[in-house]
Amino acid sequence: MGHRSRRTDIRRGRFVTDKLPVTVIGGYLGSGKTTLINHLLRNADGLRLAVLVNEFGELPIDADLVEAKDDDIISITGGCICCSFGSELTAALVDLEKIRPRPDQILIEASGVAVPGVIVASVGLLEGFSAEGIVVLADAETIRKSTKDTYMGDTVTRQLSDADIILLNKIDLIGSEELATTKLWLTQNNPHACVVECQNGVVTPEVVMDSFLARVRAVGPHIEATNLDMLTLKPRGYSDVEKLAKELAEGGHGIIRAKGFATSFEGKQLLVQVVGRRWTITYTRGNVKDGIVCLGYKGMLDHAELDKIV
Repeated sequence: MGHRSRRTDIRRGRFVTDKLPVTVIGGYLGSGKTTLINHLLRNADGLRLAVLVNEFGELPIDADLVEAKDDDIISITGGCICCSFGSELTAALVDLEKIRPRPDQILIEASGVAVPGVIVASVGLLEGFSAEGIVVLADAETIRKSTKDTYMGDTVTRQLSDADIILLNKIDLIGSEELATTKLWLTQNNPHACVVECQNGVVTPEVVMDSFLARVRAVGPHIEATNLDMLTLKPRGYSDVEKLAKELAEGGHGIIRAKGFATSFEGKQLLVQVVGRRWTITYTRGNVKDGIVCLGYKGMLDHAELDKIV
């Protein structure tokens, strides 16, 4: 894990960094990606989101969100945009970086047959961008059967194995016993991912996008979610930040995502980011108070143990 220098501060309740955060949203056809992305655009709440899709026809944007449309860009309410990239993902990302005002967050909607890990690898080769995780939707009713399909099984399995967060969608279509069995099966197949339940592709934006956790730190949760819990940890002095980040990700404390700052024994402030079981720490050059926002399920986010580790 390397450390890259990066300017970081808070402005209007958001972390402002030199790198554009990128989240890849994957999942097989019918898993709910379109509904999820429209939900995120509808609830951007001041964040400028840029959505990249293979072709516009693959991701219909709700008509009431569209302000204008041309060959390359759909302008969306609130300063958000949607762009098609075809086979030129790298070029589209470079073009987005030049837009002013710049987007706060980029969402890449992977096609139903794409492998998200390959897309993240491409993002990682570009200066100016930061891969903030892979979110994969799974249809609760069909996901186990899909992995055994002769034609699409390998693709679906790869998509799930790449995920940092699996959104188990359409849980209203199955019973509680089958839901528990499916969640256990997903965890066994990808022990590094967090499984988050949802219906109709609707999930608290903080689960999908790092940018919203920054907002939570400054102004509180975006949407009141009855099944999610948030805790802000306040490190009490200097820390072994690498050990702290690893504990947050791997310690079994019920964290889905975490983001914030802690100061090392050397007196250097670092940005800590956790998504699923993956964690990174990055040196910063800012003047921000230490504090890490943690997101998890109510009843599973272990407040008492988390308070002990800082």
